[in-house]
This record gives sequence, C-alpha cells and structure tokens, in this order.
Amino acid sequence: MNSIFIVIPILIVLMFGLGLSLNLSDFKSLAKKPAALITGLAGQLVVLPALAFVIAEVFSLPALFYLGVILIACCPGGSSSNVFSKIAGGNVALSITLTALSSIITMFTIPLVLQIALNQCSGFEAFASESFYVSDIPNAIAQNSAGFTSEKIHLPVGKLLVQNIVLMFVPILLGFLMTKLWPNAAKNTDKVISKIAFPALMLLAGIFFIQHHKTIAENILLLGAVVLAMLILSIAVSALISRAVRLQKRDRKTIIIEVGMQNAAQAIAIASSPFIFNNSALAIPAIIYALLMNVVLLIYVAVVKAK
Repeated sequence: MNSIFIVIPILIVLMFGLGLSLNLSDFKSLAKKPAALITGLAGQLVVLPALAFVIAEVFSLPALFYLGVILIACCPGGSSSNVFSKIAGGNVALSITLTALSSIITMFTIPLVLQIALNQCSGFEAFASESFYVSDIPNAIAQNSAGFTSEKIHLPVGKLLVQNIVLMFVPILLGFLMTKLWPNAAKNTDKVISKIAFPALMLLAGIFFIQHHKTIAENILLLGAVVLAMLILSIAVSALISRAVRLQKRDRKTIIIEVGMQNAAQAIAIASSPFIFNNSALAIPAIIYALLMNVVLLIYVAVVKAK
C-alpha cells in the first residue's frame, strides 16, 4: 500500500476544515490585543523547534530519527487543537487563529529549519548503517533514493514549498471562500469534518504503525522517551512564557495546547511524499507523536477541567 495516497486526502480535508473555521472578526479582535497571538506563534515557530534540537542532541538520535523529530517540531497547528481548546475552556478564536497562521507561516519556515537539521545530519553515518538500530528502512535509502546518501542529505526546497501550498494553503483558502459564499453549507460541512478529524489522524497513524511495526517495536523506548520529553517540555515552557507575559488563564490554556499539538499529518506527508523525502520510515517519530500527544493533552485537559 502506498501510504501517500492516504496521507494527502486526509491532510487536504483537515486543512479545508481549518479554512471553514476562519473568521475575519477573530483576526481583528486579536490584532487589537496581540500579546497572546505573538506569544503563541513564538512558542510554535521558535521555542518548539529549539526544544526539538536540544532533545535530539541530548538523546543522540540517529540521523533518520533526528530529522524526524525536527520535522514534527516544524509542523505546528494540529487540527485537533481547536477542539481541545474548546473542551479545556480556552480561547477558541485564538486557537483557530494560531492554527491558521502557523500553518501558513510554516510553509516557508519548514525548509529553513529542516535545512539546519540536514546540515547537522550531514556529518552522521549512513542511514542504513547498523548503528541506527533500524531494521526495515528501505534499501533505497542507501542507494541515493530521494536525495538520501551515506554522506549528505538534500532537501528539495522548491518542491517542498509547492507541496505545502497545494496541500495546505489552497485547501485553507477554499474553505475560507466557502464560508463566505455559502455559509450554511460551510457550517454543515465543518460539523462533519470536525467529527472525522481525530479518527482520520488515528487511522493514518495506525496504518503507518502497522507498516513499520518492527522498527517501532525496536525503538519504542527511545522514541517514546523523546516524544514524551518534547510534549512535557513544550507544555512546561509554553506555560512559563504565558505566565511571564501575564496572559489571561484561557489564553494560557490555549497556547499550551497549540504548542503541544503538532500537525502530524503534515509531517507524515512531507516524510512520505515522493516529491520530498519519499521515505515513510522518516515519519515514525511523527506516528508515535500523534499517538502520545493525544494521551498527554487529554490528561492535561482532564486536570484543567478538574480544577
């Protein structure tokens, strides 16, 4: 099964659903008091990638997983974050705005951050070497497939930008236009997409989990620890920053959720796309992240609700 044919439709639907949720009035109100918006974007676009680099270095990750962890941090704006913010009593308008803006901005920041990660990986040993503890990485990786070599890894920036625009910006724009032109139909469509977003993401993670169960089983302790460290640290740091700038409680909760929930579907799409890396094994950290982030943030929401 070519997983890209599952990833792309799911990502397009999720981004289209995000476009249906956009409201210009939300942007205008947040623009008048931008502290929460700026704090959230800083957490998503700066703090989280920085944490990912530190964690990847601390755990001395092999190149494939190193790049996969950085890829997760490059893709903020998880589609489920708006629902989680609503349940937690957060600022839903802020959540939707952060998700939308980060999705658009990261179309251009992802190549920059990934290039830094690739420069770090270029000094690593070959992806296919035994020191990487990966048993079922396709042999094509060692044969210079999709830009991977034993000495240097290349990032097709132009193709990545085009893919991000086609799979993210265009669906968001179409969803936004549908809301403006056919508001009733958009409202009904949004209800349907909101219900299927989480199951679709879990289906995607499940399919990849089955495809790479051997590699995941061999590395679950390492990658599980890495993912948990990212989640816990992102929650802690975003909470501290939100308090430092004296945001309202509902804004703090929203920022914690937005920084913690990543767009795993986008990370998987970039990893498995035949135009970018063409290596679904690179998506393994994102798969584990997709599974664990919901558990950790559900616990967070439960604690918030209990208080």
